[in-house]
Amino acid sequence: MISAEDAAGEILRRKLLRASLAEWCIANGYTPARHHLLLIEKLEALARGDISRLAVFMPPGSAKSTYASVLFPPWAMSHFPKAQFLAASHTTELAERWGRRVRNLIAENSSILGITPDDQNQAAGRWAVKEGGEYLAAGARIGIAGFRALFGVIDDPLRSREDADSETIRERLWEWYLYDFRPRLIPGARQLLIQTRWHEDDLAGRCLNHQPWEVISLPAEAKANDQLGRAPGEFLWGDDAYGYGEQLRELKETTPPRVWSALYQQAPAPDEGDFFKQGWFKPLDIAPSHTLMRCYGASDYAVTNEGGDFTVHVVLGVDHLNNLYLLDVWRGQKTTDVWIEAFCDLVEKYKPLAWAEETGQIKASVGPFLERRMRERRVWVNREQFPTRGDKAVRARSIQGRLALDGIYYPKNAPWAADFFAEILNLWVGKHDDQGDALGLVGQLLDKMVKGRVGAAPIVKLPDDGYRAVKRNNNVDAMTL
Repeated sequence: MISAEDAAGEILRRKLLRASLAEWCIANGYTPARHHLLLIEKLEALARGDISRLAVFMPPGSAKSTYASVLFPPWAMSHFPKAQFLAASHTTELAERWGRRVRNLIAENSSILGITPDDQNQAAGRWAVKEGGEYLAAGARIGIAGFRALFGVIDDPLRSREDADSETIRERLWEWYLYDFRPRLIPGARQLLIQTRWHEDDLAGRCLNHQPWEVISLPAEAKANDQLGRAPGEFLWGDDAYGYGEQLRELKETTPPRVWSALYQQAPAPDEGDFFKQGWFKPLDIAPSHTLMRCYGASDYAVTNEGGDFTVHVVLGVDHLNNLYLLDVWRGQKTTDVWIEAFCDLVEKYKPLAWAEETGQIKASVGPFLERRMRERRVWVNREQFPTRGDKAVRARSIQGRLALDGIYYPKNAPWAADFFAEILNLWVGKHDDQGDALGLVGQLLDKMVKGRVGAAPIVKLPDDGYRAVKRNNNVDAMTL
């Protein structure tokens, strides 16, 4: 026989679990990390109707589906026991898997949630509760009929990179959203889109261009103005012992830049680019040593630390066959002393013959500090200033033309590559253009560039469309980048 005190405590516990999605998650054995708490906050707002459309972009393995597609629906149904849930994924099988887990949670916690499964309607793909609510699992791009929902959830609408790269599949998915999924939602319905970003023209990209959405976008590696307040460079879910943050750090080293930028950073770059084309940049496993090249650099300085712009240094190399190499990129929203040290480090390492910079930037602010530090460290380079006035795209025409003609090699596993391509392929239509400006500046030196020393390893094309410098004899200097 339960005591009155215990009964009162149980009633209070049930009220707490139904009032707080976070407490409901904890009661089911989950410990929300910082990014989960942000997601929970927005999901609660979605349930209340404060948000009508919520888009959630996080890397694979971040447990976004566990919280949004498994734990959230039972909790929301406890508040809307007569409501219909429409849940879609890239296959009906996956959608039914989520549906089965939701159904089982309700069955195990019916006394807490105040809803009871209807034993006469319990298929994994479509089931109901006795209070009148229903749940339908559907595959994306499959017709939906005879169902009207208050909650519409789409979780992972694309199966693979191959599907994401298919314009036909993307178009069919968009038509399914417009003509099958969205018409199934009642007035005042809440939409929840959960995915990793595969492509700039994926379903999320089109939805964001079509209507206003509340967005949670958490890159694996934090950038400036991170939604969680992480410092730039801090990896997601590194705040407990689970090990996800360290796993992301390791994955970054082996993941191709385009994949890392899209799937992990939630910043998909165009397939080809507009001003600079993807195909002009040739990925290298092994390259000739920069000591056999003539090197040149350029900087786009951010003269204020809080202005939103980045300071960027780039270094190019020219081998004995007049091939161009993008050797190094440094980028940061840092104080002047930090980027001056980075500049000096690059000059010391690559010993460039010339360095391009904007006249206005250097004379207006930090020129004397830079020159003093160069003398202190005894690093020297011929710095050439170019006017800041004029269209930046016009200034970059020289390097654009050279890359269109001959292309440029780059180290495919460089830590800066993902950020570089995310910006360079969206140049002057994206949020930042600092790396494009720096590349345009170094292009001002093209007519002064001379070939490197004979003896550099020849470049051969690999079967996977990559490139490698191959040693012909023991006298050839090559290095792994």
